[in-house]
Amino acid sequence: MIETKSTEPMVSATYPDLTGKVAVVTGGSRGLGAATAKALAENGVSVAVVGRDEAAISSVVGEITFDGGRAIGVSADCTNIDDLNLLHDKVTDDLGPVDILAVFAGGNGMPVSTNDETERHWREVIETDLTSTFLTISEFLPDMISQHSGSIIMMSSASARQAARSSAAYAAAKAGVIAFSRHLAGEFASEGIRVNCIAPSAIENDHMRSWVPEEQRKALAASFPLGRIGQPRDVAAATLFLASSASSWITGVTLDISGGKVML
Repeated sequence: MIETKSTEPMVSATYPDLTGKVAVVTGGSRGLGAATAKALAENGVSVAVVGRDEAAISSVVGEITFDGGRAIGVSADCTNIDDLNLLHDKVTDDLGPVDILAVFAGGNGMPVSTNDETERHWREVIETDLTSTFLTISEFLPDMISQHSGSIIMMSSASARQAARSSAAYAAAKAGVIAFSRHLAGEFASEGIRVNCIAPSAIENDHMRSWVPEEQRKALAASFPLGRIGQPRDVAAATLFLASSASSWITGVTLDISGGKVML
């Protein structure tokens, strides 16, 4: 029987060079972002957990601090430049200059037929997934240039890598994120800044469990060559690697976290 979750024990990677660094994780209050924030904290990183749900942010920060990590929570809309200005100032004042920027805020990946697409929805998805990525990075990039170092990890999607059931707007926005990451990687490599992208396929989270019945999740798991649905920890593990010096000669890459479904 195909399981939706891996039966293998979770091995927590340790990257000693991350200790003492500062990270911002947008979309950090739930799912992939929350798992990533916790994994960074476990590696000695001071983490700013950023989202829009203050209760969810507090929960993640509480878990991190309970386990001995250092974290602050910041409520911010990453499509709002004023919010991002305040985010930058608070993180810099409370934690110090940012070394790692995990730009994970976004969403709106639910299926919409292009025939039924509206201008309003199209603009909303582009704003939420692509413009927010640009605005967030623009806020912290000058500091990274000044310190001649930094690792930026952007969130794309398997929908940007091959045709999928998500909306055309979502696919276009996430493809834009990939192109943006490559452009930045080439533009700022000489400044010591590495820029990479991750492109997850189906990841089991609260949203999936709420909307997709268990039998459908099992069928979905069976469709992946590796025989299971992805977990938030899979994304967190890839992000840790790209943030650390273990990937010091990697930039401009999009890493498919797709259980073998996407092979490019």
